[in-house]
This record gives sequence, structure tokens and C-alpha cells, in this order.
Amino acid sequence: MLLVRDSMTQELVTVAPETTAAEALTFCRMNRIRHLPVLEGGRLLGVISDRDLRAATPALGDSARAEALGRIRVADKMVRDVTTAHPDDPIEDAAMAMYDRKIGCLPVVDGEDLVGMATSSDVMRALVRLVGAHKPGSRLEVALPSRSGSLAEVIQVIRDEGVEIVSVLASSEHEDEAGERVTVLRVATIDPKQVVESLRAAEYRI
Repeated sequence: MLLVRDSMTQELVTVAPETTAAEALTFCRMNRIRHLPVLEGGRLLGVISDRDLRAATPALGDSARAEALGRIRVADKMVRDVTTAHPDDPIEDAAMAMYDRKIGCLPVVDGEDLVGMATSSDVMRALVRLVGAHKPGSRLEVALPSRSGSLAEVIQVIRDEGVEIVSVLASSEHEDEAGERVTVLRVATIDPKQVVESLRAAEYRI
């Protein structure tokens, strides 16, 4: 199981509440990051993003921009109600938290210590690895009847063909009127023709 600790960024760039918008944007640009944890005395106070800072200042070319960048402090625009993750949380829990709250990062805390940052890019890479999409192979969609043991039967058919199963994804949300649900299997072959024929011979819809 992939945990948050396996994918989080540990080399953190942080700012203090009194950091100016200009300084914070410079940190983002130099380190190619979009989110900065805001710490005071080692305690997490909030998170500021480059988008927050740009939205709070005049547009490029505006004569008032330089003054605003030097005047505005991170504390003025940071998000204080921060959703966090624990290093031992499953990566899919982090993904769901970002999806539900429409946020792009999760500070990772262990007790009171900030130990990492999990961004949407980190989570996406982890999920790609989790389903094996980064390896050569094929994707099969199999309609499983609503009866016990159908998934085990499909797996056995594939194994009998000597093909490795990389991942299996199934959801009851895809059930149709016949009570079937679509299950997505990633298999370690670029030519799944024989597997497909064997599954159809076993009366599974592909």
C-alpha cells in the first residue's frame, strides 16, 4: 500500500507570517513550487499559494504592483483553516481529501511537526504507480455479474494464460440494469488478444 510518506516532498521551503508577497513569489519561482507552508516558531499557521498572492496584487504592468508586493504580508492572504495529512495515511485518502476540498496540497504533519508536503502532482504520480499505468501493458474492462466469485474466476482465466495482473479496479457505481459492474484490470502484456478470447469463452463481456 502506498502511503503519504512514500510520495510527499520532504525538502520544504517555508515562510514566516511577515514574509512579503514579493519574497514569497520569488521563493515559488526559484523553487518551482506553488504552495508555501507558513510557520511561526515551528508551528504551522497556514498555507499560501502563488495564486493567492497574484490574486491579491495588481496585474503585471500596473504601476501599483511593486508597492503592493512589498506591502502585503503572507499573513494577510494565507489560508488558515488548513487540511493536513499524516505520513501513514493511505495515498488514496490524501487524493480524496484534495478532491473533496478542491485544494492542491496537503501539509503532512506528525504530531505538531511539519514533515512534508503532498501536492496534487505527488498524489497523481503515486496513483499512476498504484495502478501500474507507468509500465507497458494493456487495459481490460470486464463486466462482472453480481455473484460471488466472479472476480476470482476472471483472475484465474488470466492466470491460466500466463499473464500477470498488474492492478484491479472495481466500483459498484458502474452497475447496470443487468446487475453487472465494470472492473478495470491492467495486465502485463501489450497483446491481450488471447486473454480476451479466453474471457469471452468463459462468457464474460469485454
